Amino acid sequence: MDLIAVSFFIVLFLFLLLAGGLWVAISLMAVSLITIVTFSGVPAGSVLAKTIFSHSTIWTLVALPLFIWMGEILFRTKLAEDMFSGIAPWVTRIPGRMLHVNVFGCAIFAAVSGSSAATAMTIGKMSIPELKKRKYDEKMVLGSLASSATLGLLIPPSIIMIVYGVSADVSIVKLFIAGVLPGLLLAFLFFLYITVWGFFVPEGAPSDGTKPSWSKKTKSLPKLMPVLLLIGGVMMSIYLGWATATEAAALGVVGALLIALLSGSLTKNTFFDSLMGATRTTSMIGLILAGASGFSVAMGFVGLPEALAVAIRDMNLSPYALLAVLSIFFVVLGCFLDGISVVVLSSAVILPMVNAAGIDLLWFGIFVVLVVEISQITPPVGFNLFVIQGLTGRNIFYIARATLPFFVLMVLAVGLITLFPEIVTTLPTLAKGG
Repeated sequence: MDLIAVSFFIVLFLFLLLAGGLWVAISLMAVSLITIVTFSGVPAGSVLAKTIFSHSTIWTLVALPLFIWMGEILFRTKLAEDMFSGIAPWVTRIPGRMLHVNVFGCAIFAAVSGSSAATAMTIGKMSIPELKKRKYDEKMVLGSLASSATLGLLIPPSIIMIVYGVSADVSIVKLFIAGVLPGLLLAFLFFLYITVWGFFVPEGAPSDGTKPSWSKKTKSLPKLMPVLLLIGGVMMSIYLGWATATEAAALGVVGALLIALLSGSLTKNTFFDSLMGATRTTSMIGLILAGASGFSVAMGFVGLPEALAVAIRDMNLSPYALLAVLSIFFVVLGCFLDGISVVVLSSAVILPMVNAAGIDLLWFGIFVVLVVEISQITPPVGFNLFVIQGLTGRNIFYIARATLPFFVLMVLAVGLITLFPEIVTTLPTLAKGG
């Protein structure tokens, strides 16, 4: 059968399963099984069993549940609340005032949770009621929160970076280090926009009349320092080559447990709740990865990745043209799937194309994460939009309109790392652990 017809059949069947509400992982496994049985003469059961087992026992995947657990510990204790109240006194005199807490709070919590949805939920529970009480502009509150929470995908440690690293066989340590500067760049763009907006629309972020003294600011630092020290310890151990990503994840869990214990917020219930939360999330991601590994093998038997790579090479597309097409592809795909599913679903087909175009897979990983971040605030299935809707009850398209300026800033960030790839590649080159 013609390869185009085969590809059409596979894509149509997959989207029919997804549209029918079947889990992503089960859909991938079903398509993989039927594709191998239909278009190859190999024993499908044996091939898929060996593939799924080998891909599920990769050592680097051990970092995944550990980083998830670290974030769950902080999510379920009062450490996140302390972090929020520690930031607030430092931003009250900057135009935009407490709106900056959304950006800085999300950036800091993202660095320990690795999850966009968890970041939006945690910071949103604290900031939305507080800013509503102070009569802040609602669209800016919701837009800045939903958009800043996407930093959970970019600022390391990031769950989606681990997934991409395993899928693309790229060093997770290098990916973590490569995400630092782009993450800070995006946070700075958000901070700059809110500051300029606050300068021209001061009534949108009204002052409560208080001017925190240096004494009050200094007293707020102890609330902020534990989480900052945890982030710094995890990242520096990776950057200086003292620990692998997996070892750093284990250190992060121990550090989070110690901080929660010393602060008095670690109880038997919060411990077991965090453990069960991490288990559920890890199981979900592991099942998707298992399905994706089978899908990759099925595509290999059909010959689709190689055919696409050859087609791209023969089209003589410039890297910029290819990246523009892939950006649209990822954003559209992200309108219907979560970020992890987007990465694992597309890896088997996209990565050979990228290799054929001569694009560095490390740089491309950060590019993908940034574009997937954009899809997190793109309806109809932007996960962060659903989280904010759950917190506020607002219409999802109202929240999407509120994120539009930040959407533009994310597109700008994608353009900047494309024009200046050194933003991504400089730190991994310098790092001892790279």
